Amino acid sequence: MSGARLRRRAVGVVSALLLAVCGPLAAPAVAQPQASSDTPVTPVAVSQAKHSVVTWGASADRQGAGPADRSYRLIVRTSVGGTNMRIRLSNAFGEHPVTFASAYAGLRKQGAELVHGSNRQLSFGGAESVTVPAGETVLSDPLPGKLADRSDLVISLYVTGAQGPTTGHGMAMQTNYATAGDHAAEEGATNWTDPMGSWYWLDAVDVETSAEVGSVVTLGDSITDGWASTTDENRRWPDYLSRRLQAASGLTVKGVANAGISANKVLADGAGQAAVNRLRRDVLSHPGVRTVFLFEGINDIKAHTGVTVDDMIAGYRQIIDRAHAAGKCVVGATVMPFKGWSDYDAASEAVRQGVNDWIRNSGALDAVTDFDRITRNPYDPQLILPFFDGGDHLHPNDKGMQAMADAVDLKSLASC
Repeated sequence: MSGARLRRRAVGVVSALLLAVCGPLAAPAVAQPQASSDTPVTPVAVSQAKHSVVTWGASADRQGAGPADRSYRLIVRTSVGGTNMRIRLSNAFGEHPVTFASAYAGLRKQGAELVHGSNRQLSFGGAESVTVPAGETVLSDPLPGKLADRSDLVISLYVTGAQGPTTGHGMAMQTNYATAGDHAAEEGATNWTDPMGSWYWLDAVDVETSAEVGSVVTLGDSITDGWASTTDENRRWPDYLSRRLQAASGLTVKGVANAGISANKVLADGAGQAAVNRLRRDVLSHPGVRTVFLFEGINDIKAHTGVTVDDMIAGYRQIIDRAHAAGKCVVGATVMPFKGWSDYDAASEAVRQGVNDWIRNSGALDAVTDFDRITRNPYDPQLILPFFDGGDHLHPNDKGMQAMADAVDLKSLASC
């Protein structure tokens, strides 16, 4: 093992000890600003046997105006199981404070209906409600009890005082629900009459588990976000990866958080902040992160903005260096073929090939997964294999998503 990897492992061990959490937060029920450092800031635990690990995540972005006096029922699939679950609520892109008058966590039975007796109220610094200032986030107090891996967790929020742009994740690939008034405590589905395809305000869930267990965060664009996979079936490639990790024995990386944003770029803001700009909030701020899985670049390459191979390498190096400085492993994936997409041309294909050559051979990454090789058509390597094509020659279908997840060497997720 190289000296650099030994240093990163030492940093990671120290970080794991500092990230442990064993009791309710002591903060008042008003969100506090996060530090500007890339390194996550988490309460230090008395015990070193347990720590908090992110079990679900969805990158926040600016959304449309959110009406006041409305309830939201948000359905998420956990990865790693544990105890003392917490949720993170984000007002990162809001321009005004938002008040969460109540918040509940339960288990889904079907649709908007919850398992009877599972809906429990969350607290924030001991209070039932919390006001989050513009630009800030807040963690709930730990909820006592166990949460199983791969649970359909339902977070119900009653939101008041919302105005102006909201914070959320636009493309959930999951049917969620909303309704007027306060219905967060209800377990039935009767009043949840407005289906929606986004998550609002909720951007992470974590649990407490063994200090040896960590998570991987997949940093990417619409392919990672799940476009062209089947809605409500959790068939994004990070979901398939989570299934593999939960079934595998002898692995210490168990959690998966999806930090994909449709149309996102490495270098330029647009659909979400650029990957280089959102790395801290969407990846490094989560507790228990062991590995960053970097799979992004196609939107920069096909945008015809003059982005070069050297430009892309500089962006990748910035992400890799910052993640390594925070004690994380970085696994990278090659950019997949996109011939047949409307923006395809020879110039962008040349950049893709140059980028993939660097990803495979530079040695800058701790490990590489070759998504290009796995998904390309052997008779025309610039095309995605028809069996994996979601229909637009860029986004893989469910079979393609599964093939991508199956291509990941699970041991590489803890490779440094």
